[in-house]
Amino acid sequence: MTKFETAIQDGATLETAPTRYIEGGGIRFAYRRLGPSTGTPLVLLQHFSGNIDAWDSAVVNTLTVDRPVIAFNNAGVGRSTGQTPDNIAAMARDAVAFIELLGLSEVDLLGFSLGGCVAQQIAAEHGRLVRKLILVGTAPKGGEEHLLTVLQDAFSQTDAPDPRLPLFFTKSSASQSAGLAFLKRAKMRQEDRDTDNGGAVTDPQAKALITWCATPDPDHATLRAIRQPALVVSGSHDSMLPADNAYAMFKALSSAQMILYPDSGHGALFQHHELFVSHVRTFLDA
Repeated sequence: MTKFETAIQDGATLETAPTRYIEGGGIRFAYRRLGPSTGTPLVLLQHFSGNIDAWDSAVVNTLTVDRPVIAFNNAGVGRSTGQTPDNIAAMARDAVAFIELLGLSEVDLLGFSLGGCVAQQIAAEHGRLVRKLILVGTAPKGGEEHLLTVLQDAFSQTDAPDPRLPLFFTKSSASQSAGLAFLKRAKMRQEDRDTDNGGAVTDPQAKALITWCATPDPDHATLRAIRQPALVVSGSHDSMLPADNAYAMFKALSSAQMILYPDSGHGALFQHHELFVSHVRTFLDA
C-alpha cells in the first residue's frame, strides 16, 4: 500500500470530508480540513466563482499526504454566511479572520486566480502569519486581466459541457482531454456538495478582481512588502490573467521562483496536477 493510499484509508478526502463550520464576527465560515494534525497548514484561496468543491481532488488529496490542508469558503461563498466583498482588501481581512478563528499562528497560502490576489494582500500585511505563499494563475495590483471578455467567450461556446473547459484549458487535444478528466474529478463528491450562490458572489468578485488589476501600482508596493518565499505559477496560454503577470510578480518579489507550464491555460494546476503537486511540495519543504 502506498503512502497516498494509506492516507486515503486513514483520513478523509476532499470528496468525503465533512464540511465543518466556525463562526466569528458575524460570519459562519464553511471549511474542510484534511491531512495530518501536525505541520504548517496549507490554506487554499479559491478562484473567481469557485467554492470548496471547485478544487481539484487530484491536487488537494495528494497535498494532504504530508501536510494539513484547509479548503474554505470566504464570506458569502458557498455555505459560508455573510456578504461577499467587492474589494480584495476586505476579502483578505475575512480570510485572516477565518485563519485566526481556527487558532492558527502560522500558515502557508495557495492562492489561485482571485485567491492569488487575496494571498498577496494577506502576505503583505501579515508577515508573521504567512510562512510561504504559492501564487497560481493570478495578477499583481495593476496587472493585466481579460475576465469579462474571456467569460463572455466561454459562455458563448454552448457545445462545451462546462464553461470551465474553454475557461481553464487550451484548444489542443491534450489540454482538452486533461480538462475533461478534471471536470469528471470535480463531480466526484455526491453528498453534501457545496452551493453556488450566483451573482451575489460573482458580481462583487468580478468588481474586486477588475479593480485590483485596474489600480496602478507602478512601484509594486504590495509585492515589495512581501518578504516571504513565493512560488509563482502560470499556464503558458492563460487567456484570463496572462503569464506576463507571473513574470512581473517574479521580478518584483524579493524571494520568488517562477514556473510556466506548457500548452496550458488558466487551469494549468489542474492540467499538470502531478507536476504541480511535486513542485509545491519541493517548494514548501525546502
